[in-house]
Amino acid sequence: MVPRRRVSRRFLAIAAIAALFFLYHFTSLQSNLTPQKTKFRYSGSRTNRYSHNADSKEQNTGEPEPVCPPLPGIEDVLVVMKTGVTEARDKVPIHFSTTLRCIPHYVIYSDFEEEIEGVTVHDALRTMDRGVTAQIEDFNLYNRLKQYGRDGLEQGDFADEANSAIGKPNNPGWKLDKWKFLPMAQEAYAYKPDAKWFVFMEADTYMSWPTLLAWLEHFDPKKPVYLGTETQIAETIFAHGGSGFMLSNPALKAASDEYERRRADLDDYTNGHWAGDCVLGRVLADVGINLHFSWPILQNSNLGELDEFTTDLYRLPWCYIAVAFHHLSSSEIEKLWKFEQNRWHDKNKHILLHSDVFREWLYPEMATQPTRLNWDNFSDEYQPFAKTFEDCHEVCEVSKKCVQFSFRDGNCFTGHRPRLGVSQTSGSVASGWLPSRIREMMDTSGICRAPDYGE
Repeated sequence: MVPRRRVSRRFLAIAAIAALFFLYHFTSLQSNLTPQKTKFRYSGSRTNRYSHNADSKEQNTGEPEPVCPPLPGIEDVLVVMKTGVTEARDKVPIHFSTTLRCIPHYVIYSDFEEEIEGVTVHDALRTMDRGVTAQIEDFNLYNRLKQYGRDGLEQGDFADEANSAIGKPNNPGWKLDKWKFLPMAQEAYAYKPDAKWFVFMEADTYMSWPTLLAWLEHFDPKKPVYLGTETQIAETIFAHGGSGFMLSNPALKAASDEYERRRADLDDYTNGHWAGDCVLGRVLADVGINLHFSWPILQNSNLGELDEFTTDLYRLPWCYIAVAFHHLSSSEIEKLWKFEQNRWHDKNKHILLHSDVFREWLYPEMATQPTRLNWDNFSDEYQPFAKTFEDCHEVCEVSKKCVQFSFRDGNCFTGHRPRLGVSQTSGSVASGWLPSRIREMMDTSGICRAPDYGE
């Protein structure tokens, strides 16, 4: 019988300490080897409804769990979303799980104060002079909302109309919208006066945040900076609101102070105008802050309208960064957000170029389904001798420069620059592409050596 050895208390203490030491370093090692999902907070309301938990389980969707890419500098940005009562409940909610999901500071302004999914939507017009809101016809909708809430909405308030050279003059919400810009700018500055940048967007706009932040690094936020897609009405050059625009702290403060100083005068000016983004641009110009032209970085186009090979304007989009897209449905915003999620998760790609959008999004759509019914790809060169869809296809193949065609209401049109286009349910229309030629165009355009920030 082998006698038992007695173990000293000192030995047991040393062993326990060693075990704890090993366990601690093993856990730390595992932590460093395992990719950590970035925590983020949701600050649109006082509750963190969408706060991310690094230990939460992956969703059973076959897709990587949503995480936040590195966003250096986002803490110094206030994102300002503009919407209206007739669209807010349809268009705003998708942003809570996509574009606003990783944004620590944002605020939403409308023409009606309410809560949407627990987030306060602020009334941008609440400080307007009652003499203005009571006397000017543009405020009919607003006054009904103030008196009856959403019960004051009428069927005609939701009726849309095609955009014209002067917007949508018969749409009550659109007529009211122009009044939001100056009060919204003033309210946004008061909301976060320490922000370095104020990023303005609409509810049908998508923003690529990593790309935007990389772009903003090229500007000094201590100076008055006004970034946007250049638009002109009469003598005023201004940033198109739907494409998104950015103001540095000094620029927004200057606009806010000017509005406060000249409120009656500027209310009168707004009343005689039809575009609120132009009114804001006029105020900025009056205080000596001119627009930094930003096309094609900020787009007033949806994905189907993009012409990534255009030579008609002063820049070739191919190697320029792609920060914003406009006129998007909620489903398109979600798809774009997932697209960027996958690029970051699978390829560690953060900066989005127009060439990336075409190679990774638009071209695959054209190549995998090279002909589509009830689809218009905006081909615009009329071909009078083609009488059928098949004839139209053949005419395109014969023409060496043709890369796409569309047969609309019995007429053939071809195009030498590829665009994806949009679904078309009215009339008779079918479209197609020649993927091999489009592939040659991509190869000729080549790989961008560096992002172009439009400086």
